[in-house]
Amino acid sequence: MTKSHTDVLAELSLGKITEYVDQYDAALLQAVPRSLGREAIGLSQQLPFVGQDIWHGYELSWLNSKGKPQVALATFVVPFDSPNLIESKSFKLYLNSFNQSRFTDVGQVYQTMQGDLSACAGKTVKVSLHNVSEIMTFQPTWIPGVCLDELDISVEQYQYQPALLALDPARGQVEEKLHSHLLKSNCLITSQPDWASVFIHYRGTALSHEALLKYLISFRSHNEFHEQCVERIYNDIWQLAKPDFLAVYARYTRRGGLDINPLRSSEPYSPPNIRLSRQ
Repeated sequence: MTKSHTDVLAELSLGKITEYVDQYDAALLQAVPRSLGREAIGLSQQLPFVGQDIWHGYELSWLNSKGKPQVALATFVVPFDSPNLIESKSFKLYLNSFNQSRFTDVGQVYQTMQGDLSACAGKTVKVSLHNVSEIMTFQPTWIPGVCLDELDISVEQYQYQPALLALDPARGQVEEKLHSHLLKSNCLITSQPDWASVFIHYRGTALSHEALLKYLISFRSHNEFHEQCVERIYNDIWQLAKPDFLAVYARYTRRGGLDINPLRSSEPYSPPNIRLSRQ
């Protein structure tokens, strides 16, 4: 029997008092079918995008065969078309379970994580482990393009409102890279705030900058998972503007030693090298 959206969410550890396990346990990982969120957005099985969810782990440690603690940073890339997204609290609990577990070498840690995360997502998850002395991968950078945040607008809507989006036909056909640091939504279960900067690259009929900023701000009291917010933003722009090309990339601040950065694009797209000071 297929579980309902409510049943799936009720089974998650998110929002519940949880014991922190420090011995390796793959069973801590929890999957959420992507189809549940996509049905709410109105997306069909024929998705209008490709992409990935790029996670960074900053609090990863385990014991070597002699019991000496080891530390690393990690990057996890989950494909957009995996049947499941990996629920973030369960992901944190899973990584914590390595803390007092012994592994022969870093290769065993890598193989264990890739196998467990791929099984949870339902498709191969790419795992990269980084030495903590590695600088360039985690160096703060700028977001390219025009920042919308200096626009002098009046804001009255803080609940998701797609009708705020509008075109600016007077500017004709354009190719633009835009960004805002004002994206905030809330966790679907706990209502804890999720903070992000969002980068939008498109080619087609010009979007109204003022309308786009008001629209992004309207997520401020909206409750939804990170991945679903990005897919909602992508789909709303795609449906309104019907651009020749569109990419939406959000960089969320970390919580519990993890940040997530969902990318959705109308064609294969290598996102700019972005890492923000807030991350």
